[in-house]
Amino acid sequence: THALLVDRETIVELGGFDVSLRTCEDWDLWQRLARLGKNWVMVDEPLAFYRISPNSLSRDSTQMLADAGIVIARGFSPDSRVKDPAAAHANGAIEANGCSASEALAWFALWNTASDCGRSSLPIDPQSLRALPVARKWAREIARVAVDGLMVGSLSVPAQLAARWDRFGGAITELIIGLGKVWDNAAAARRVQYHLEQMLLEADDLAAPRSLARTLGLRVDARNPTSTELPEGTDQIYAHLIMDGQIDAVVQFGVLGTVTTDHWIELILDILPPDRLSDSAEALSTAERRSDPDSHFGKLAQLAAEALELVRSSAEPAEPPATPRRARTTDRSDRTAFWNSYFATEDPWSYGSRYEQEKYERQLEILPAGPIGRALELACAEGHFTRQLAPRVGRLTATDISAIAIERAGARCSDQPNVEFGVLDFAADTLPGGMDLIFCSEVLYYLDDLAELRRIAKKFAEALAPGGSFISAHAFVLRDNVERTGFDWNTFGAKAISETLAATEGLVLEQSIQTELYRIDRFRRLSPDDVATEPVIDYVPIRAPIEISVARNIVWGGARALRRDVARNERRQRIPVLMYHSVSDDGPAALARFRLTPTAFASQMRWLRANGFHAINSEQLEGFIANRSPFVGRPVLITFDDGFQNFAD
Repeated sequence: THALLVDRETIVELGGFDVSLRTCEDWDLWQRLARLGKNWVMVDEPLAFYRISPNSLSRDSTQMLADAGIVIARGFSPDSRVKDPAAAHANGAIEANGCSASEALAWFALWNTASDCGRSSLPIDPQSLRALPVARKWAREIARVAVDGLMVGSLSVPAQLAARWDRFGGAITELIIGLGKVWDNAAAARRVQYHLEQMLLEADDLAAPRSLARTLGLRVDARNPTSTELPEGTDQIYAHLIMDGQIDAVVQFGVLGTVTTDHWIELILDILPPDRLSDSAEALSTAERRSDPDSHFGKLAQLAAEALELVRSSAEPAEPPATPRRARTTDRSDRTAFWNSYFATEDPWSYGSRYEQEKYERQLEILPAGPIGRALELACAEGHFTRQLAPRVGRLTATDISAIAIERAGARCSDQPNVEFGVLDFAADTLPGGMDLIFCSEVLYYLDDLAELRRIAKKFAEALAPGGSFISAHAFVLRDNVERTGFDWNTFGAKAISETLAATEGLVLEQSIQTELYRIDRFRRLSPDDVATEPVIDYVPIRAPIEISVARNIVWGGARALRRDVARNERRQRIPVLMYHSVSDDGPAALARFRLTPTAFASQMRWLRANGFHAINSEQLEGFIANRSPFVGRPVLITFDDGFQNFAD
């Protein structure tokens, strides 16, 4: 934030800028202002322009980090300079809200380090970045902050950065490699590198080829493509497919070797609409094909042949095969790394939210009547539900594939004497048997496919004692049924999971609590003399508010088109713009025709979501236009054209 409109009296009461700080004095003032707890209204339109000179103190990273350490420490503590802070902010920022002081300083150090790289200065020791989150979901944000620092350090606008790669590319790449060493996760660092290079190339017009550390950006004549040799170290292509001087498509893909004319032809015929290629499609499709063992296609063919040979040799063994310990260990290693990346940041799914707590309460409601002796919780995560379940059972074994999560769960439940924790991969490991109750919720989506789910469902049944209960809570997903409300995830959901469990020998559905978004099922393992009865189905409303991070993936009432489908199949040169003046139930009668009720507005947003549209902002629109890129999928620009409080709300 570099510009605020605030009354002078408030600034005077807060003491104005701290003149003892050479830098970061603006952030220090904004923090004091934030402690008052008043509403901040964001203005999307760029009204204040930030300019930096070569000798600006903002380019003195040593001073910036020294002052930032002071300001951030103040931000996580009480501040006597603010006489009447809001109760929620009186003691400063709360680490439980998702960011610690060390992480905040690491983000700031990242920006300064990238700025130093931009001006060809020696980078700061990557150890200062150790607290940056390593989870996959943060890679793009880390890259975005680095790009912002590069702009200031190199005194460049985004569209100039790729062309100036030679000035700072080595330094920023060395920094990212160092970050991977600090994390002990080179793959996570490579994700950051790919995101950073993609951002630079997205802002570039590719008037000339741009060879970055791992990505080659270039233009390709879609009517007459030619072979592309890769610079050393390059394993990714970012290309504009050009027809009649215009960008018809943007493609990005990994490469193993030379991208031959054959590869480009196949890609172009697969991506561009037939009507755009009507006069050249035949020439492309009949172009002479040649095999080059060192090309991308050649290496793919070689890998395919090797894979086929492996399959053949394993299908016709010369002697009985040994237990596949090595393969299973590799699979487990991959799964463990996947889940550890999620738990690199504490509380990755906001377990304490009212929406999640309501789900927990309903899972406890569905417990079977009577005493429960031995219980097993699979995928217990950080122990939030474990703590609530423990008083309801005699002995609870709580497990998770992630040792990081188990450590936090153990600390959270250290005062629960009837709970024991352990690391367990329920997909690969043997489950303890004779259980009176097994819980397994919000995790079966992550299995490879329904075949794996069927295999594991049998393990669940075998681990239960006769008469024991299996409880599972999962969300409805559009992939199961596109005609009803569900989450737009590319996986199976509650419907498929429930049907698979119900079809498992020995399990019978006994009770189900169902909402519009999820269902909670209790299955029972039949005893030899048991007779299955009709299940009890309860339909209940969701009363808890739904957080934005959850709500953005919900398509209410089902979908007519899915975003991923239209993104894969549709390109367009124009987009709709929806202009709103006021969203309110009341107001001046003379302005009624410019006003829309919140209910009507919500209905329109749901219609857009159900039909595969996604919103873009003005910066993204500017980028598409500047680069002459076609719009991908079904974008829509939504504008709020008057300064009403309801827009900010």
